[in-house]
Amino acid sequence: MDSPPNAARPLDSSLNAARRARELAVVAEETVDVLVVGLGATGAGAALDAASRGLSVAAIDAHDLAFGTSRFSSKLIHGGLRYLARGQVGVARESAAERGVLLRRTAPHLVKAHPYVLPLTPEVSRSRAELLMTGYRLGDALRAAAGTPRRLLPGPSRLTAARAHTLAPMLSEHGLRGGLLSWDGRVYDDARLVVAIARTAAAYGARILTQCRALELTGAGANVRDERTGAEFGIRARTVINAAGVWAGLLDPRVSLRPSRGTHLVLRPGTLPGLLSGLHIPIPGQSNRFALVLPQADGRVYVGLTDEPLDGPLPDVPEAPEEDIRTLLSVLNTVLAAPVAREAVAGAYAGLRPLLAADGRTADVSRRHAVFADGETAGEGIVTVVGGKLTTYRRMAEDAVDRAISVGNLPAGRSRTRSIPLVGAVRDHGALTPRTGAGADRGRPPERLVARYGVEAAAVHELVQAHPQEVGLGITMGELLWSVAHEGALDADDLLDRRTRIGLVPEDRAAALPAARAAFT
Repeated sequence: MDSPPNAARPLDSSLNAARRARELAVVAEETVDVLVVGLGATGAGAALDAASRGLSVAAIDAHDLAFGTSRFSSKLIHGGLRYLARGQVGVARESAAERGVLLRRTAPHLVKAHPYVLPLTPEVSRSRAELLMTGYRLGDALRAAAGTPRRLLPGPSRLTAARAHTLAPMLSEHGLRGGLLSWDGRVYDDARLVVAIARTAAAYGARILTQCRALELTGAGANVRDERTGAEFGIRARTVINAAGVWAGLLDPRVSLRPSRGTHLVLRPGTLPGLLSGLHIPIPGQSNRFALVLPQADGRVYVGLTDEPLDGPLPDVPEAPEEDIRTLLSVLNTVLAAPVAREAVAGAYAGLRPLLAADGRTADVSRRHAVFADGETAGEGIVTVVGGKLTTYRRMAEDAVDRAISVGNLPAGRSRTRSIPLVGAVRDHGALTPRTGAGADRGRPPERLVARYGVEAAAVHELVQAHPQEVGLGITMGELLWSVAHEGALDADDLLDRRTRIGLVPEDRAAALPAARAAFT
């Protein structure tokens, strides 16, 4: 476990309390090439990128994998059409390329193509519909330029009113003259994507340490507190990557961010019956902004997304204001035959986007990322990466590691992560799949498990068969035990709020809490 990382032969990918304890003891005594602070998508991606180049890596987070913005995304892995509409051609091209990497190579088990219907209601003029369709075709051109085949991501098309109503039966038929069908990437669970990235990093030798808070960064490492014990210690490093997202400025005061709050609703199962696609709903009075409706495999439906500037202190977990909830319901109800009442909202969540400071509305701020180093930040040896979005996490991580290698004069080659499949994506990749027994000998795993765990589903299924008690949303005690043994869950909050999304609805969370606690006994 503690042998030097080998870029050619991955090690064990399992994360758990025992491995954390062992690696905490080691990391306090060694000097690593790269210390990564923050284990959202970008931080976990930087740990994987650096470790797969053969560098020694420690990666820490004050809370958990995907604790911050990464688990509160819109769940879109998108090709950059919205950026193309704003003239941000480079950002759009990068987004389309990274979407293709996820769909084709690194995470095809977690990222899939999904259809979206934009209903052509009387509020969408014919000229605007033509303009939108032109935009969809330009987005399809981005797909082709990125080398993503049509079999993975179909092209756009027009729908008759009858076909639009088949895909979304709850649409109002009054004045509905059809729809525009587009396709884009989506991840059903963004937190699971981060867990897969972090576990793959661990398989390449990175020490992944959650509940370890960076108290202070220096050019030679960080002062850290183990949040489970209160013990403070130092981690020595040749370079430091600050990937703390919206909180990056707290560790590097020269970074100027303008956070924005994105709120999503969680509708109860059965609220929008028969919905087979996502929906893009034009926001009244705003020509290039749309609300998003995403049906989930568990029957819930997510509705988002607001974009409001956040003033004042940064909370660990932002609340979804009632004003945002009512605004999203109002937009949703503009296209429905029967309006959705406030009572149908089972829960809501809000994420904070780490946008680079700029003038104007946060909705118009570029999603381009930036990497700062040396004289541009607080200390020699510190690299800070900010901005960007979930879709382009891998490219952000690559750029940050490239800069860290330059700053620290580290011996490493080019990034390899474009071709490294994440845990669950491949059947035969060293020890990426933990050994737990016969696995598939006791029956084929159900599709639900395959969609969540990829090729690890057979091993998870074995635990599910031994511990079949359902804890909520069809999730079983066996899956909780898998998360404790292999996915780095250290407490009930990790299980309910990140490894599963049961915690998005308060009453579901309360019902599942005893089982989550029992998973650690």
